[in-house]
Amino acid sequence: MARDQAEIEQKNRQCLESFVVRARRVAEHSLAGDWEKLVALIDPKIGVRFENDEIRIRHELPAEEVVESAAARIRPILLATEDCFYMKALKALGYACRELPRDAERVRAVRAEWKTRVDPATSLDTAYRVLVADTATGEEHDLDAHRLALSWIYGDVVHHDTERRKEGDPFGLRDRFRAAVPLVAWTMVATIELLAYIEALWKDGVLQLRPEVFDAQVALKSTVWEEPAQMFFAPVGTEPPSGATTSLPEGWLPLGKGTDLSRLKTLSGGQLLHPTTSAPATAPSSEDSDAGRPKGEGDTLSAPYGSSQQPAKDWQAELIGRWRAMQP
Repeated sequence: MARDQAEIEQKNRQCLESFVVRARRVAEHSLAGDWEKLVALIDPKIGVRFENDEIRIRHELPAEEVVESAAARIRPILLATEDCFYMKALKALGYACRELPRDAERVRAVRAEWKTRVDPATSLDTAYRVLVADTATGEEHDLDAHRLALSWIYGDVVHHDTERRKEGDPFGLRDRFRAAVPLVAWTMVATIELLAYIEALWKDGVLQLRPEVFDAQVALKSTVWEEPAQMFFAPVGTEPPSGATTSLPEGWLPLGKGTDLSRLKTLSGGQLLHPTTSAPATAPSSEDSDAGRPKGEGDTLSAPYGSSQQPAKDWQAELIGRWRAMQP
């Protein structure tokens, strides 16, 4: 019995830690930067105006690509096959709080709300329905908001589910997107709130989770950075290094300020590295003085993506061999 309990606790710990890491990534999304606006998207307001005896309604939602990236971040939380699935995290919490009546009741309430919002039992439980008709053919279609939302998430965004797309196509992309926004927003809010609850239980000692899952970097705040490094190059065909910390085989040379960069070519023949005089993104510290990178009046080197590709021709004399990030 003790062994079975240990296995259950280990599995629950894995689910909770996976959920924490993914939920922290959700919390880092730009939509979560303004909490009140995110909450408002759960029940977006519709503007109504009258024009020439005609009623016109207006929808104002975030840009599709913003909601699309949010949908990609919450997708594993929606999938029962993932360790970070929301209901798996709740099950693990329910087990951990089984002798804490107030917390156990809270877990049950959250589980019921998730089922209502994300996994409604019937179409009648969803927010609204959309009915459309083709006046030329007489063909009619009827779909609830939840299935429309899933048609956008799994047909337009994170998958190309042909059945979902076929079901949602008659209603158009705008109706699919409009239905998806509240679902994405609610899932984000529920995820972030559950993350805060898990962290509180962890701090209270109810949950035994690794501290690093609350500290590890989960999202990039900037995609422009500079770091100290050592770079080496060798003629095409030179024996490659066997590991990141092993000695370099014969033939590898360090890149220095006096290196003729025009000798370093990409697959298509262009120059691999380019000296620039722009100010570095992050000023190097005094500890970087032996980093093996070019020095000077703000001199830096830029490398295009794909710079690790092997040149196809021998006349493309040398290539960058490896980067060694220097530890601070």
